[in-house]
Amino acid sequence: MKTPLKTVAGQKGWTFKNDRVTGFVTRTGGHLAPVVFQLGRKKVSPFSITPWWNESPQGIPTMLRVARGDFFCAPFGGNAAKFRGEQHPAHGDSANLDYRFESLGRAAGTVTLHTSLRTRSRRGRVDKRLSLRDGHAAVYCEHVLSGMSGPMTIGTHPMILFPDEPGSCGISTSAFKRGYVVPEAWERPEVKGYSLLKPGAAFTSLARVPAAAGGTIDLTRYPARRGYEELVELISDARQPFAWSAAALPTAGYAFFQLKNPRVLRETVLWFSNGGRHYPPWNGRHVNVAGIEEVTAYFHLGLAESAKPNLLTRAGAPTAVQLRPNRPLRVAHILALVAIPRDFDVVKDIRPAKGGVTLVARSGRRVFAPLDLDFVLS
Repeated sequence: MKTPLKTVAGQKGWTFKNDRVTGFVTRTGGHLAPVVFQLGRKKVSPFSITPWWNESPQGIPTMLRVARGDFFCAPFGGNAAKFRGEQHPAHGDSANLDYRFESLGRAAGTVTLHTSLRTRSRRGRVDKRLSLRDGHAAVYCEHVLSGMSGPMTIGTHPMILFPDEPGSCGISTSAFKRGYVVPEAWERPEVKGYSLLKPGAAFTSLARVPAAAGGTIDLTRYPARRGYEELVELISDARQPFAWSAAALPTAGYAFFQLKNPRVLRETVLWFSNGGRHYPPWNGRHVNVAGIEEVTAYFHLGLAESAKPNLLTRAGAPTAVQLRPNRPLRVAHILALVAIPRDFDVVKDIRPAKGGVTLVARSGRRVFAPLDLDFVLS
């Protein structure tokens, strides 16, 4: 089935939908947003689109000009430094180049949009398949890297826009071995960027992360810290059959959650963007957004920094995958929403259940989400 290009929020791309989800993915960079989930009678569009989408800011990467929703990064990170002669753009060709439409089809209750691109910075191919299952409020995301060799950082990049209600959302993840604050100056006041956390600090609880001025900061409640940007990375426990990250918004009546295989995507990067950047194109207006990013990478720094020994590798966490030309790498994650009651405060656990998963709140409330968990495990 062919589908015509549409223009949504200033970008050309393709629409795909079923009974529970309507999604749009941009041709340039393959950015997924807007996505509208049908939760009973309520429609929810959780992903952010940058406030400069209808502007023409000069001198910024294509990725940042398009930036919205979720996009696949290979190599994940800024990539300012060359790696073995390769100069990758910010978050890689996969987040910047134009994808080619391959197919849009429906079979056995599943709608799948397939697009692809040929990479330039390191010759190879990325196949992107976004699927919707009947009755599931979820997007099944699969990316396959083929024809490449050598180290590569990989990552998802979902950006959630939260209501302007301080502390209304609970942020949580599955068990992690250790967390770290980004080890270098994340934002610098001399260039009008601001952050509060102590660079390079280690922690074991998101509720107690060391601050630069002393004491700790609770990262489990958001929106918070207006006027600041924060970045931390968590080392996932690869012994778990699957890992998860979540944002519960009980006043809005839903929870966002993401599922992954922790032996493929080894870490979770949490980026809290709440107006701490006062330089173009941000200009202090990118607020109430959190990036909940599942990666194998060394923070946002890029391939060169991730492929050599670093703070995380010394802690036993791989920060790059090894690609082989004759062995394609499949990277799968699930983006999902589920309706929750007002007393469902924070996701404490996500457990397998027949036909889906059960989300368990810290308050003890439980909700069931129809889902195909095997998608991230195969």
